[in-house]
Amino acid sequence: MLFQGGGLIRQLSAIENLLCDPLGLRTTGQTLFGFPKRDHILALELLEELGLKEHIYQKTGNLSGGQQQRVAIARALIQSPQILLADEPITRLDVVASQQVMQTLAELNSEQGLTIIIITVLHDLGIAAEYAQRVIVLDPGRIFYDGICDNLQARFSQVLSF
Repeated sequence: MLFQGGGLIRQLSAIENLLCDPLGLRTTGQTLFGFPKRDHILALELLEELGLKEHIYQKTGNLSGGQQQRVAIARALIQSPQILLADEPITRLDVVASQQVMQTLAELNSEQGLTIIIITVLHDLGIAAEYAQRVIVLDPGRIFYDGICDNLQARFSQVLSF
């Protein structure tokens, strides 16, 4: 799960945030003397892959919004999910950071085959059209649209004009 606000512990470094995430999958004895070396190596690799090599040991509270969201993506990936549920992953980000995060998610989908379900709001349909392969628009209690992403803005112009 990739939370809207990132869900990071701001006082911990980027790598510490990643290493804490799989703790629920381990026994007390397995973590009593520190994090397993393989988790540490995987965390370093994920942060480097997401362009955060120079921020590995910085507290996440000192990182930009886009950097924090990429740490949150790495934290979700450290558990090797088959599906990533992203709750409004770019809502609080500027345009550049939004594009970087969406590009990262698109690359994870195309290169690693990771299924990504992104929950977003209607004003982000342009972004959905740029990055998504399929869009499902929900109206309370029913599916309003389920299909490909061509010309989404035109399809929903009457809905977006409120």
